[in-house]
Amino acid sequence: ALIQKLLVKDIENYGILKITKEGKEFIKKPHTIMLAKDHDYENPDDDDFETAKASGPKGSGTDTILFSMLKDLRKDLSKKENLPPFVIFQDPSLEDMAIQYPVNMEELQQIVGVGVGKATKYGAPFLKLIKQYVEENEIIRPNDMVVKSVVNKSGLKVYIIQSIDRKIPLEDIANAKNLAMDELLTELESIVASGTRLDINYYLNEYVDEYHQEDIYEYFGEAVSDSIETALEVLGESEYSEEEIRLMRLKFMSEIGN
Repeated sequence: ALIQKLLVKDIENYGILKITKEGKEFIKKPHTIMLAKDHDYENPDDDDFETAKASGPKGSGTDTILFSMLKDLRKDLSKKENLPPFVIFQDPSLEDMAIQYPVNMEELQQIVGVGVGKATKYGAPFLKLIKQYVEENEIIRPNDMVVKSVVNKSGLKVYIIQSIDRKIPLEDIANAKNLAMDELLTELESIVASGTRLDINYYLNEYVDEYHQEDIYEYFGEAVSDSIETALEVLGESEYSEEEIRLMRLKFMSEIGN
């Protein structure tokens, strides 16, 4: 369906597909679509070689079966904790888990968007699931977990965290490090996603309307996705800016998730 352009991927919401104009016409007037089938030429007797069986990544790519299992686990945990799923682990983190197959806390902390805080707070059931999955499916894990390059980044993050603790305006923090505001927000999002709590209320109370703060915070409390684009559509682009929604998402994620 994707190849025939009957469906398109929703970039902001992982795993969501949207019907195109061609797709709607196909529903009205269905027709046969021919698809090519991949064969394992090294094993010609095995035409239908356990296509549903899990396998490790070959160079790149996500183990879609494990990814789905991790999302189900996150959904169950979010119900138990009464939290939006994205507060626990965001999709990019689950995706990386389904590529790297971490089986201990040290490896989990090398996953995208996962720091000590997130790993300690929510990691145990995910590690248990991954370890069991790897053993049952005889997964050959990557020999070496990709270690995050933290030498330069860590210095910037420490500076940002210390500056926020001192309640320095975000514009001044950005200027001091030659960052655009958008770049600083991205750094803040990375810090919070990894499990570090940031208190930016001093800045929000100065620059974001009180009622806007309440509305955006309430929105994320009920949302199933942390998508900024979706938030803008629901709240209204004419009333709310992308920047203030990103700032309030930071506050929400920091207070509820960390």
